[in-house]
Parts: sequence; C-alpha cells; structure tokens
Amino acid sequence: MIPTPMFPGYLFLRLRHAMDKPEYVEVIKVRGLVRVLGERWDRPAVVPNEEMQAIEKVTAARQPVLPFPYLKEGQRARITGGPLAGVEGILVEARPRQGLLVLSLHLLQRSVAVVVDGTDVVPA
Repeated sequence: MIPTPMFPGYLFLRLRHAMDKPEYVEVIKVRGLVRVLGERWDRPAVVPNEEMQAIEKVTAARQPVLPFPYLKEGQRARITGGPLAGVEGILVEARPRQGLLVLSLHLLQRSVAVVVDGTDVVPA
C-alpha cells in the first residue's frame, strides 16, 4: 500500500470564527489553490462537524482506507472491472466489498440483480 491523501486536491480549514476579507485573501494565496468552495468569499462551504470528526477518527486509527466512488443507492451506475465491465444498472445497495446492481428490461418489465465488487462501480 502507498500512502496518499484521502481527498486529493482539497485543503480543509478549521475556522474558530468567520473569516474576514483579509484572511480570505491570505487563504487564496496558498500555492496550488484553484478556488474556495462556497457561494462567496464570506460564505465558504462548510463540512458538517460529524463528517469531519469521522474522517479525523479514521485517520487517527491508522486503518487502511480505500478510495470509493461517491454513489447513492438508487443511482444509475456502471461496472468498471471484472467480467461485467461496462454493464450499467441501478445501484440498490452500496458497500465497499459488495454491492447490488439491478439490471432491467423495461419492455418485459422484469429485473435481475447481480452482486458486484463495490470498488468496481462508478456513476454512469
């Protein structure tokens, strides 16, 4: 395994107070920064505390972390690896090791489900 950033290309700031314009200008001077996520300079996007705490906890535990496509159950998805590569369907269940992809024949109004490796599924 090779250590890599969990979210490459993103820098997270923990702000103790609202950022004023001069502080914002200092942030956007960071080398390699493309833009700050949010509506305007005085309304940066906020990651909920619960989500950041979960990421911090995983980092502190030093457990192996695998990249995983951001998929929602019910979303159309495509299999990228293995013998089913290229097959598209509706993702019914998403888990890292195993997912459930439903393939439908609309003309027959019938569906089948196939168990897939969750790391081989991406949004279609």
